[in-house]
Amino acid sequence: MAEVEKGRKPSEESTDDSEEEDSEEEPKLKYERLANGVTEILQKDAASCMTVHDKFLALGTHFGKVFLLDIQGNLTQKFEISPVKINQISLDESGEHMGICSEDGKVQVFGLYTREGFHENFDCPVKVVALHPRFSSSNYKQFVTGGNKLLLYEKNWLNRWKTSTLHEGEGTITNVQWRANLIAWANNMGVKIYDISTKQRITNVLRDNVSLRPDMYPCSLCWKDNSTLIIGWGSSIKICVVKERGHTELRDLPSRYVEIVSAFETEFFISGLAPLADQLVTLYFVKENSDHMEEEFRARPCLDIIQPLPEGYEEISSDALTVRNFQENECRDYRLEHSQGESLYYIISPKDIVVAKERDQDDHIDWLLDKKKYEEALMAAEISFKNIKRHEVQKIGMAYINHLVEKGDYDTAARKCQKVLGKNMELWENEVYRFKTIGQLKAISQYLPRGDLRLRPAIYEMILHEFLKSDYEGFATLIREWPGELYNNMTIVQAVTDHLKKDPMNSTLLTTLAELYTYDQRYDRALEIYLRLRHKDVYQLIHKHDLFSSIEDKIVLLMDFDKEKAVDMLLDNEDKISIDRVVEELRNRPELLHIYLHKLFKRDHHKGQRYHERQIGLYAEYDRPNLLPFLRDSIHCPLEKALEICQERNFVEETVFLLSRMGNCRRALQMIMEELEDVDKAIEFAKEQDDAELWEDLISYSIDKPPFITGLLNNIGTHVDPILLIHRIKEGMEIPNLRDSLVKILQDYNLQILLREGCKKILVADSLSLLQKMHRTQMRGVRVDEENICESCHASILPSDMAQNFSVVVFHCRHMFHKECLPSPGTIPGVQFCNICSAKRRGPGSGIMEMKK
Repeated sequence: MAEVEKGRKPSEESTDDSEEEDSEEEPKLKYERLANGVTEILQKDAASCMTVHDKFLALGTHFGKVFLLDIQGNLTQKFEISPVKINQISLDESGEHMGICSEDGKVQVFGLYTREGFHENFDCPVKVVALHPRFSSSNYKQFVTGGNKLLLYEKNWLNRWKTSTLHEGEGTITNVQWRANLIAWANNMGVKIYDISTKQRITNVLRDNVSLRPDMYPCSLCWKDNSTLIIGWGSSIKICVVKERGHTELRDLPSRYVEIVSAFETEFFISGLAPLADQLVTLYFVKENSDHMEEEFRARPCLDIIQPLPEGYEEISSDALTVRNFQENECRDYRLEHSQGESLYYIISPKDIVVAKERDQDDHIDWLLDKKKYEEALMAAEISFKNIKRHEVQKIGMAYINHLVEKGDYDTAARKCQKVLGKNMELWENEVYRFKTIGQLKAISQYLPRGDLRLRPAIYEMILHEFLKSDYEGFATLIREWPGELYNNMTIVQAVTDHLKKDPMNSTLLTTLAELYTYDQRYDRALEIYLRLRHKDVYQLIHKHDLFSSIEDKIVLLMDFDKEKAVDMLLDNEDKISIDRVVEELRNRPELLHIYLHKLFKRDHHKGQRYHERQIGLYAEYDRPNLLPFLRDSIHCPLEKALEICQERNFVEETVFLLSRMGNCRRALQMIMEELEDVDKAIEFAKEQDDAELWEDLISYSIDKPPFITGLLNNIGTHVDPILLIHRIKEGMEIPNLRDSLVKILQDYNLQILLREGCKKILVADSLSLLQKMHRTQMRGVRVDEENICESCHASILPSDMAQNFSVVVFHCRHMFHKECLPSPGTIPGVQFCNICSAKRRGPGSGIMEMKK
């Protein structure tokens, strides 16, 4: 089949060509010319009608011939029917029987694969013929013909054809369509529908546009389904639905009726109709009075897809077709036939037959490519991957990449390479060299394959060299992102070394060189560079590759870079770098040594005990706030050495602590009073020691110092009787806030009295409550039964004969005895104790026993 030229219908709103091209929507249908045998037939003859079956085509001509064709237009069979025009060809559903009528009145109905048939000549032209859709079945041997009247032919039980007239008297029958049990036909007055199952005519749809000649603008009929008829006549379209009447409505009316669900006028004359899902395919002929149409389009047939509405329609798509000799054709010269099985639409004209079909995904992709919508085309191709070969996807993708490169959008073009080129390494290398030619290697660098599939190392090295010439940061990024196996590491190391000769202190190049050394497992060189640069990754490098043996002589450098991280790393890895080794390395840097030993002491007070003596001086020199906590927590610190250092530096608080720890509390208190002059601290110190002599010394020292006396009055009330202090105060001495201090002493005394009285009340109440509880408990009865035993003889506590007299003693502790088994009472007359509980020194009466003893 050959492609058919098509165009958009021009309109008053259209502007210049470029705007039309940009705004053009994707067509719904594609067109091909039916060629092969059809071309030769129409060169010598002209098509008058055609009927479509899913398996083949039947073409009638003006010279009275009928040709059977395959779907591609190849001739398979030829019938010489009449010397004049074939008006209509009808096929049953099976495609096994054909009905033909011609302008000279001939009617033939015959089997394509059998010898049965019907042949008759009428004395007037027969315009239409229609076989029962199930004509192949013996129960449905029926067909109709139409000329001046509509005749029904039925084969009876004697195998003879019976004729009956269904309609006459309203002019020539111009069209007939048979679907299931319904026959629709058109004459000069309108369209009728006949129900062959009930033998009733059920409707009459009147013709619109009565001013138009029926022979010039014939009626188009098309069944959408078994109950929906589409009528196109002139410029009018009606959609009719055959419905069943309710039982209450029947009376003398037909059992069915027709409802027109949609009716509207078009701007064109209708040559043919066909259904497309819920839409309509319409073959139009442009009205002669459409003055705004260009001359070229006025005679061209148009195939539109429209969406019917209750009182109008919406145009979905419209194509004007260039068929052969279209300038010579009129509305009546076109027909539209369709194949329901494959959604094929055949536009028949005297000298040309065009096939329209719904566009598939391949057509959609081709249209997108034609409109340079490469991104959408690529996405559509990937979605349809099952139905399209991979190389076709790449072909589309390459077209897209070429388009992006031409536009100068190099980054997008490079990014699309990942999706388009996939695993084709040859295409990848070609694209890399193309990007090199246009000077855009940097654009494609970040999208190159770097996983299981890789290009040749030379490709990656070429890109790295390109970055090294002009973009050190970009070069460093690639080295970090690309696995070291992609390229020859030594080649790149040498290139970086050469560049460092020109710029030896370039930190970016040095860092990158360290990373390259790391890839090559030359960790010592990498470590050296990181330390020189004071790079944050140095600690990660040490841990990751266990380089502790390499940093034993670089501990000072590490601590100069980041003291906290370095110390934490050293302490976390004592098994790899010993404490002694670190101390030895830091011997000439006491400030760093102090930081290390201080953190070691905080982690464990004992690990660095051999260095505690040295730490006293380090704390005193670099960290006095932590000296006193160190002296308190360390049990390995030599006190004499510590006292000597603290006294040399006049560290009073530390000296006081050391004196008290060494037992010289009086000297320590003296230093607090004389050097610190802090009565509160002195009082606190005296409280901690809880020594009467210290309190005496404190009072003696403070007795001639009024501020100290005030402090003592306010604080010693709970440790020393304030009267002792007050008696020793000289008469006439002015003591600051004495009244407040005395008031406080009295308030403290009153508070103590109140607390004692409150405690006494609580004690008495608790004692009484417990006594009452004990009394209630002791007054309760005790159950005695045969299961209880005597705690002395271990026999049952109750006798076997309950009629005999017996005596039992039950103590509050629930121990039971026969009276005769009880030991002799104690020395207190009338008082008997449970021997068991007395032995254990617990239970009721134990307090009395203690008193007795």
